[in-house]
Amino acid sequence: MKKIPVFVMGCGGVGRQLLQHIVSCRSLHADMGIHLRVVGVSDSKSSVTSSDALTRELNDDFLSEVCRMKSTGSPLSALNGFGECSVFSDPDSKRNVVDIASQMGRLTGLAVVDCSASSDTVGLLTQVVDFGCCVVLANKKPLTSTMDDYKKLVSVPRHIRHESTVGAGLPVIASLKRIISSGDPVNRIVGSLSGTLGYVMSQLEDGKPLSQIVKDAKSLGYTEPDPRDDLGGMDVARKALILARLLGRQISMGDIKVESLYPEEMGPNSMSVEEFLDRGLSTLDKTIEERVKKAFASGNVLRYVCVIEGSRCDVGIQELPKESALGRLRGSDNVLEVYSRCYNEQPLVIQGAGAGNDTTAAGVLADIIDLQDLFPK
Repeated sequence: MKKIPVFVMGCGGVGRQLLQHIVSCRSLHADMGIHLRVVGVSDSKSSVTSSDALTRELNDDFLSEVCRMKSTGSPLSALNGFGECSVFSDPDSKRNVVDIASQMGRLTGLAVVDCSASSDTVGLLTQVVDFGCCVVLANKKPLTSTMDDYKKLVSVPRHIRHESTVGAGLPVIASLKRIISSGDPVNRIVGSLSGTLGYVMSQLEDGKPLSQIVKDAKSLGYTEPDPRDDLGGMDVARKALILARLLGRQISMGDIKVESLYPEEMGPNSMSVEEFLDRGLSTLDKTIEERVKKAFASGNVLRYVCVIEGSRCDVGIQELPKESALGRLRGSDNVLEVYSRCYNEQPLVIQGAGAGNDTTAAGVLADIIDLQDLFPK
């Protein structure tokens, strides 16, 4: 049985779902000759590790208890005394993760998995890379940090996996890597990479006002608690930057032109969420309605997309043909069109659910399993 030691950072929805997937897939992985040995879990304030990371692991009952407690909002420190574990609070928590990584990186190997949504993990991840550890990311922020941080993280390409940073469990990164490694140059990518904005744009075709669509999306749980976090386009911009860098573009977030669906004077510093929803949002209805009608008159539809072409990397609303893969998009799916020498007239199209804790965690788990050849039996 090949044992892969794993340290999971982040106990939010994705992190908890990953732990549950690991437990529920034990028999499947056993049939594959693999055992995922979870040696530690951390959140933003503390970490809990097995009593001896080299020889022991956090058992499945313990991992289930972690999920239960974190789902109620309890801190990891509340697990002190539950099973054979050691609990650390900051700053000892981060030091503990580094110690385990330095100890295990070159002895047994270690997969450090970042399921957080924090930029605070960047420094730690660049450290563990030096220890020979593998890094698996659902968190987009490390890959959209400075170019120096990015180059450090991808300095050993076989040691990093980050499929779930773009498109959740969809095979976006893997597909692009296969095309690139085959010598087929990718010259253009157009992608609808926000389930929320995909839903909003497709609903506009039915003649509904933007304000009503956003409120409906919020009530359905499609948006963040503050819908401006989606409407501002920064999540799409991070995904676009990851794709652009994968294609070899040496760019940073400031190089990306990002179109926000609301003006700066309606931002969080000027309006509360309630004010934005009650009186700000409706003032945007007429402008977007006119853009929808103009596109329709040309046989097109509006989609909020990223466009990567040459040195260009833009994020915002584009008019696209109704009959294209992106034009046919309805609902909250992600769609990516990839144009290359081989996929010139007819692009490679990747489509499916691009959000959700379950789907994202499944993508992370697949990434961990994909590292198996780097670990000894």
